Amino acid sequence: MAPPTSSQIKPGRTLLLLLAIILAMGATVALQKAFEPKFGLDLAGGTTVTLTPKTLDGKPPAQDALDRAVSIIRDRVNGTGISDAEVAKANDNIVIQIPGVGSDEAVRLVSTTAELRMRQVLWIADAKTAPQTLPSAAATPSGGASPAASPAASPAASAGSPAPSASATPAGRALSKALAAPSPSPTTTAEASASPNPSASPNPSASPSAAAPANACASTGDSDPLNGADTTGMDPQICKQFRAIDCTKADRGQGAQDDPAKQLVACSKDGTARYILDKAAVLGTEISGASSGTDQTTGEWIVQVNLKSKGASEFADITRRITSLPAPRNQLANVLDGVVIIAPTIEEAIPGGSARISGGFTQQSSTELADQLKYGALPLKFIQGSVDSVSSTLGQDQLRGGLISGAIGLLIVVLYLLLYYRGLGFIGVASLGVATVVTYLSVAVLSANVGFRLSLPHIIGLVVSIGITADSFIVYFERIRDEMKEGRRTLRAAVEVAWKRARRTILVADAVMFIAAIVLYFLAVGGVAGFAFAMGLTTVIDIVVVMLFTKPLMSLVARTKFFSKGHKLSGLDPERMGRTTSSAQTMQEA
Repeated sequence: MAPPTSSQIKPGRTLLLLLAIILAMGATVALQKAFEPKFGLDLAGGTTVTLTPKTLDGKPPAQDALDRAVSIIRDRVNGTGISDAEVAKANDNIVIQIPGVGSDEAVRLVSTTAELRMRQVLWIADAKTAPQTLPSAAATPSGGASPAASPAASPAASAGSPAPSASATPAGRALSKALAAPSPSPTTTAEASASPNPSASPNPSASPSAAAPANACASTGDSDPLNGADTTGMDPQICKQFRAIDCTKADRGQGAQDDPAKQLVACSKDGTARYILDKAAVLGTEISGASSGTDQTTGEWIVQVNLKSKGASEFADITRRITSLPAPRNQLANVLDGVVIIAPTIEEAIPGGSARISGGFTQQSSTELADQLKYGALPLKFIQGSVDSVSSTLGQDQLRGGLISGAIGLLIVVLYLLLYYRGLGFIGVASLGVATVVTYLSVAVLSANVGFRLSLPHIIGLVVSIGITADSFIVYFERIRDEMKEGRRTLRAAVEVAWKRARRTILVADAVMFIAAIVLYFLAVGGVAGFAFAMGLTTVIDIVVVMLFTKPLMSLVARTKFFSKGHKLSGLDPERMGRTTSSAQTMQEA
């Protein structure tokens, strides 16, 4: 049988493609200087925190509330830049594992329930560029029915979803329009000087120290976000932070534990505006309850907020003091986790300790906001169960043992390949070497770009992949030998025919392995999920190596006399394959 033509087989191009992929990955690692992958909790050390939910009636918490708490804590930890943190439910508890972080910082990150802060707005500007005129939206009419405001026309849209306005429900009287959509553009310096009302800073202690320069917050030009601002009572350090913050970034300060006794620079929830906020006037601990529902008159979704006696007094005081101030100092921002979720304009004092927020909510968004106001971002209260510091010493010893075991296993596989397949064994060893290089570069790239951290379960999965890769080219080699045993095909023909048959077997086996890895990854947690990820990654790498390296390399060596003539050390000699001499002669004549 005539061998396939050169136009049908282009192994050189395939090998060059693989080489280009390896060089690209290597260049990425070199440019990012990510030669060593990051390690997980068991190898780098870290902290494990167990949180136990506390309910008012002492009953187990609702599972949907636990799921929301897990999601919020995970977002809070990831927002700080800590990668590979594991947050999962364990019965009715939440277990958080944070690699490479001290116990004090870990506890602060995950076990502190963020509280609502109500702060007076001192200034508003665009998220990143110079401030622009912020047109007003229609004020909430008396009776609490607030027409939907255009998100682009109101800073309320910048402060949260979808441009909420607000109205109050003072005890014993009709609904007030005290909380309305934010008013027109920020006041200019001329307007501020024309109204030297000492109440412009509701808390006198908010003023900077006498030693601070008087012009530390002064505008530096038209492009300055403080251009036109009334800087009375602003902390000079806050002005610097305000100029530097970029609210267009993904985290935009999410997860910050702000100090209620200090002024704050914050971003809106959707990242379209930045704020300078005064000291907290009312804390979330003063909220006695919050619930979502529909207005009986308009049918729109609203959020009803009730305050304790102290909070009601503080809320009435702050709304009374800022209602007559020029914009934006007549706005009261609700801040959660360092982010402004809403900043309505206060049009009149709100006594009675009861208020409602309305303006374009859906059932889901109103329920979410009510939970945030009621629980301080987390839908449950938690008590700290345990905090355990994990040392990396034990993990390093286990890593060393795992690597030694992997090296021994690899050595045994290499010896088997060389003793049984002889010359073909070198192709198998080369395939294992290429798979090792590609695996290492993949782990390094993932570690540098998506926060992947190498842990012991990952290493176990990578060691197991030695067998997966070896299985693939062994199946191929045996198919080649089967095609040559009958003596009807030359080596070059057998390589191509055997590949068509072996390819199907290899792909089916790898597909089963990959599906198992996916199922295990999504159904398991912790170390088992890490093992599944590594197994899935190496399964994909095995397909790449066997198709882009083993097969084309075999096509090239089939053209050499050493293999095509069946040298005794090639692994394809007639006697070793159990082929008769006449069959061998027939093959050579063909």
